[in-house]
Amino acid sequence: MDALSKRVWITGASSGLGAALAREYAAHGWQVLLTARASSRLDAMAAELGACARSYPVDVTDLAALSATITAIEADGGLPDLVILNAGTFRPMTLDAFEQGAVAELFAVNFFSVTAAIAALLPALRRRRAGHIAVTGSVAGDIGLPYAGAYSASKAALVRMCQSLRPELERDGITISLIEPGFVATPLTAKNDFPMPFLIDAARAAAIIRRALAQGRFRIRFPLAMSMLMGLFAALPEWVSLPIRRRMLRP
Repeated sequence: MDALSKRVWITGASSGLGAALAREYAAHGWQVLLTARASSRLDAMAAELGACARSYPVDVTDLAALSATITAIEADGGLPDLVILNAGTFRPMTLDAFEQGAVAELFAVNFFSVTAAIAALLPALRRRRAGHIAVTGSVAGDIGLPYAGAYSASKAALVRMCQSLRPELERDGITISLIEPGFVATPLTAKNDFPMPFLIDAARAAAIIRRALAQGRFRIRFPLAMSMLMGLFAALPEWVSLPIRRRMLRP
């Protein structure tokens, strides 16, 4: 058991990595606060986890409702010790599908819901001078790949935001972590029609994340081979990486 009295709030908790994280923390004695848009799946997850879990269904892109949810969580037992802002989505965008509305929808989930949650949490966290915020990004933020422009851009934006906030947060006693997995086996990645190297099981990913967050690590990148591959790819000069990216185009 990690900490029988500790509380963690997880967004995107009804399936995939978020659900795996909920199971992982519940198994280690944490009180688990669950948020997702799908209230029926969220209630099922809370029922599976038992008395240690409580559900707070909300669409994280509804920023007013998200702020109200944070207020409700605080009223129900105080601020969580750990917040994992995990809600995210992916949709491939070819040139035929590339339009402003689709890009805005993706950023609403992947980026602006995170900034809204952090903004709502900050006043109380700064008064308490303690807390831990974890943000789920992706190694896809390292470099823009064909059909993933909006997704990669949203994840890259999270990297820069977390890097920028870290010094001020640390000065106020608040830890921030950036989770950057490679391919994790989830219902979302199951829709991919391309090879996913170094695919990792969601339960294993959740265990890696929990241990790394307990150590207070800032950037949590895994699997190692995928992290190194993407880092190397991003470090290549454009004249080298562009021909590789061209070969990724579908016929």
